[in-house]
Amino acid sequence: MEPRFDLMQSPTAAKVAKRFFNAALPLDQSTLPKALRELVQLRVAQINDCGFCLDIHSKEAAAAGESTLRLQLVAAWRHTTVFTDAERAALALAEEGTLLGERGVTDATWAAAREHFDDDEIGALVCTIALINASTRMNVIVHNPGGSYEPGMFAAYAD
Repeated sequence: MEPRFDLMQSPTAAKVAKRFFNAALPLDQSTLPKALRELVQLRVAQINDCGFCLDIHSKEAAAAGESTLRLQLVAAWRHTTVFTDAERAALALAEEGTLLGERGVTDATWAAAREHFDDDEIGALVCTIALINASTRMNVIVHNPGGSYEPGMFAAYAD
């Protein structure tokens, strides 16, 4: 698949990309672990078939200490023994929050997430899911390819 358009060539889209990066920075100060945020973003990227985001979040998850085994199994997390109940709740929320048109986020999934995450963590989780969904959609639309990301390379976008 050939890239359709480099969003960074559009002054407007480049400004939005920078703001997206900066909008996510407060998540680094939340108590929601970075490795869990990366797993959630990886799962959303898988669902949305975004190679660019898969590249980013698999590498960032590894840099945050995730094992190769867990990275390989995140797509089938329900059928593994390597994720905690809290991680399972977060991954379920990510899936339902991504596939909103099917049924939305069920009360059971929300209750499971609330069982494991305090107000700040659930807020950070919801924001992580929303931001990665927007990002995957932008990258899929323009066929932004994965494969060349290096951890931390977007730090230049920080204000």
